Amino acid sequence: MKFVIPTLTIRSTGSAIPIIGFGAGTQWRIAKTTGDTKGQFIDQLTSQIELAIETGFNHIDTAEVYHTHAEVGKGLERYHSIRDQLWVIDKYFPQSWKWHGLNGPLECIQKSLKTTNLDYYDLYMLHSSDITKETAGLELEEAWKQMEEILDKKLARNIGVSNFTIDDLERIKASCRTMPVINQIEFNPYLQEQSLGIIEYCHANNIIIEAYSPLTPLSRARPGPLDRVLPELETKYNKTETQILLRWAIQRGVVVLTTSSKEHRLKEILGALDFELSDDDVELISQVGSEKHYQWCQKEIFDEYKSRKNK
Repeated sequence: MKFVIPTLTIRSTGSAIPIIGFGAGTQWRIAKTTGDTKGQFIDQLTSQIELAIETGFNHIDTAEVYHTHAEVGKGLERYHSIRDQLWVIDKYFPQSWKWHGLNGPLECIQKSLKTTNLDYYDLYMLHSSDITKETAGLELEEAWKQMEEILDKKLARNIGVSNFTIDDLERIKASCRTMPVINQIEFNPYLQEQSLGIIEYCHANNIIIEAYSPLTPLSRARPGPLDRVLPELETKYNKTETQILLRWAIQRGVVVLTTSSKEHRLKEILGALDFELSDDDVELISQVGSEKHYQWCQKEIFDEYKSRKNK
């Protein structure tokens, strides 16, 4: 690894999460589950993880629903001697009991660790709050008690959630002894609050926000209002749009996840770490970004948020 990525400290455990991570997620899952090998994404995933680590990444994010455990495990093989310098995330998917009959997060993490050939994850998460007897074979509270058991058994050093609302988190708070330390949500200037009040609530409860799709304004959501200010910021800071948007999120106190199969893009992503935006420019991006809403994942969360906000 070329350099050390800055970290945020998780207060309850003292663990330090790197503020930029490499995602072994959507594009790899799509390639694998659809049989689309254009660009040989899946064949390359193992080597891409190796390349990411050699470039400087030490934070790797995967999940059961991505179907990439084997490739991730193989990509990490060369780095078992520096395992303590890596941060590896996995996520439990509620539908897994229908796929292979495993009953909840505890059985799923045991299977996952065996496939990736790891002894533990730095963070294990519930990928969704849609956990009921009908969808997952158990209720959310039961699933979280298994997460606490995972923590006790040291199968994961931290436990968290993804796409959770305040109501979801309050259910855990009311019935369990340990709160999640991370909430991984869709977050970017065009989606600054995935659900009503979630950012403020997480900050108040020492839950770190981790962003997926932080670069949506440069891809799915184009054209948009940020197109009129990003070129000026590129010139001002001598940085790319990618680096500016990642830096904006980081300065909002958010951990960011993104991915690429290209070395120059991986280096570009890490280039978000060696400069700072002024407070005025952070606010400018926030204000201009708020002129547009775009959400590609978990849309029902925002629909509920919007209906409650308008009451």
